[in-house]
Amino acid sequence: MTQKQLEDYLWGAANILRGMIDAADFKQYIFPLLFFKRISDVWDEEFEQAFIESGGDKTYAEFREHHWFDLPDGCHWQDIRKKSINVGDALQKALRKIENANKELFDIFGDAQWTNKKRMSDEKMLNLIEHFSQMDLSLKSVPHDIMGEGYEYLIKKFADDSGHTAAEFYTNRTVVKLMTMITDPQPGESVYDPTCGSGGILLNSALHLKEQKKEYRTLKLYGQELNLITSAIARMNMYMHNVAEFQIVQGDTLDSPNLLEDDELKKFDVIMANPPYSVKRWNQQKWMNDPYGRNLWGTPPQGCADYAFLQHIVASLKKDTGRCVVLFPHGVLFRDSESEIRKKMIEADMVDAVIGLGKNLFYNSSMESCLLVCRMKKPKERKGKILFINAVNEVRLERSSAWLEPQHIKKTNDAYQKFKDVDGFAKVMSKEDVLNDFNGNLSVQLYVKQENQTDEHEIENLISAIKTNNKKLNISVENLLVKLKSIGV
Repeated sequence: MTQKQLEDYLWGAANILRGMIDAADFKQYIFPLLFFKRISDVWDEEFEQAFIESGGDKTYAEFREHHWFDLPDGCHWQDIRKKSINVGDALQKALRKIENANKELFDIFGDAQWTNKKRMSDEKMLNLIEHFSQMDLSLKSVPHDIMGEGYEYLIKKFADDSGHTAAEFYTNRTVVKLMTMITDPQPGESVYDPTCGSGGILLNSALHLKEQKKEYRTLKLYGQELNLITSAIARMNMYMHNVAEFQIVQGDTLDSPNLLEDDELKKFDVIMANPPYSVKRWNQQKWMNDPYGRNLWGTPPQGCADYAFLQHIVASLKKDTGRCVVLFPHGVLFRDSESEIRKKMIEADMVDAVIGLGKNLFYNSSMESCLLVCRMKKPKERKGKILFINAVNEVRLERSSAWLEPQHIKKTNDAYQKFKDVDGFAKVMSKEDVLNDFNGNLSVQLYVKQENQTDEHEIENLISAIKTNNKKLNISVENLLVKLKSIGV
């Protein structure tokens, strides 16, 4: 099967649901069915191979050790296909039995309302099942690389259809590519995403090594995700890509981190994340006396949990090898309400680099974004320094969509790796100058000037700098007036 055939086939399944279920809910029905069909077809393939090898011994061919997953009696795809009434009920029972027979698949099929005939009638269920039945999803027909790409294609399509909720489970894959190049995971290392969504950031770590022809199978992937169906999609995503060394758990990372070791936070070599921005509903009171010691630099404001996520990430890094890159909105760099936390982070020499990115790279949002790069143990030449990269123009924009082209990723990553001044693009600053001259404001535009840059966001940064920095008041006012004049204010 070609990649295009698979993609058309998968998207055809989603189109069957149109008009009956909200587009944002497609994923909780389509992904479980796709995974069920895949493991059924692979089971048949494995059975046939074992049957031939054993000289026709059916009992031998059914042994669990010959199969990817165990399918209990009556729980094969073809068993459900034979049903004509109460199809959803039969499917739900089969999926639960499969989960119970394979402890690693616990809750992987999510909590879709298969038995609710107002949402999913028998007729609609039969249409979906017949659609999926038209193609063979065995490994011979659809190898892991093609299936993995098809699964990612479907995630992207659902993100396109999901409006503002897309950012909860999807991060722009070109930005993920840049994040992975910056952290550069190595074979045998552990990679963690505390808000892993559909698992794309974690998977890209393995693909990064695979592209370099390095041993990717020794990479250990870990993630936590609040939403049950999204965490299930992430786990299915790993299996579809033939990744075995992973652990993805469901739960609230801030309130109840579930990846622990000896009753303490588990530590990782690499952490990459795109946390939900400006979360207002979180347990600030509990954070003040956090049992896991994550309150490193102070308690963030109730209306914005960004620095709670960041402190969780830093507290989860290994002391020697730990490094992280986090995708945030620009506000984390300059907001007054978090200035004391930000200054303590800079004083601790945790900030390795700040990379300003362009607009529309958050899914279905026009906000500008940034990458905050931190290291537990900086190389000697980087100690006491922070690199600022202004990559706001390194982006391809088409209407409301944006992505990084290969040349944008290379230019930005090269600047990060070289850690040197590049006129109009990158600037190395001492942490003392950032603290003393700019009062801990990390806005990239304060340090890296670009010609004809008249973004209104710069004005916001300059105003913030004026409020918090009396030493540079005169020059900041002068810069502000120039910017206001340039945009006709």
